[in-house]
Amino acid sequence: MKVEINKPILDRNDTLAARVRKQMDENSIYLLDILASPGAGKTSLILATIAALRDTYRIAVIEGDIASQVDAQRIKEQGISAVQINTGGICHLESQMILRALEVLNLPELDLIIIENVGNLVCPTDFYLGEDAKVMILSVPEGHDKPLKYPGVFQAAKAIILNKIDVIDHFDFNEQNFRYDIERLNPSAAVFPLSATTGEGINDWTQWLDVQIASRTADKATADTRPIVVQPSR
Repeated sequence: MKVEINKPILDRNDTLAARVRKQMDENSIYLLDILASPGAGKTSLILATIAALRDTYRIAVIEGDIASQVDAQRIKEQGISAVQINTGGICHLESQMILRALEVLNLPELDLIIIENVGNLVCPTDFYLGEDAKVMILSVPEGHDKPLKYPGVFQAAKAIILNKIDVIDHFDFNEQNFRYDIERLNPSAAVFPLSATTGEGINDWTQWLDVQIASRTADKATADTRPIVVQPSR
């Protein structure tokens, strides 16, 4: 007899994710889930995105890490609300963790919440968090073959960011092969080559995101220093 262990876990996660989605809909908030491997530049991209959109949208960040508060502190220093989730070893965020984080945010005063998921290219793919979109970041030093090695995360993404293009000449990265593989795996995904540190290509990414947020928050106008650490329950 085969015992499906993952099904009850995912079913419970989806039930709680529906509660997250309900809160986002009630408050016309766009919820973005950013996925990447460690070191791909998730926090740098978030900071660049905040700098580009903070005058237009009210933003908060939910930071997921196995340990530490370093990334949430960097966000907090920019005057942006940041909630830290320390998973204590779990390699992904789950919807029950997001629900707890939302409890400490003033949702009626927000237009955009960015989730920085735990650095991992496998586990986060299967866990719906109630988000409007998953965005995948691949950095040039990781290699152009990652879509073939980890197809699931690239297929789940609404947008794919190729980060650190300012150093592409120093690595054996074949952008043509990368784009070909993305076209086969996820032809509807928007692809944005950029450098989160130099700013190259950031405008294309943030203009795309602006359109996504605007479609979610269009009716909101008519409706009426240390990050907080949330420890997940086991």
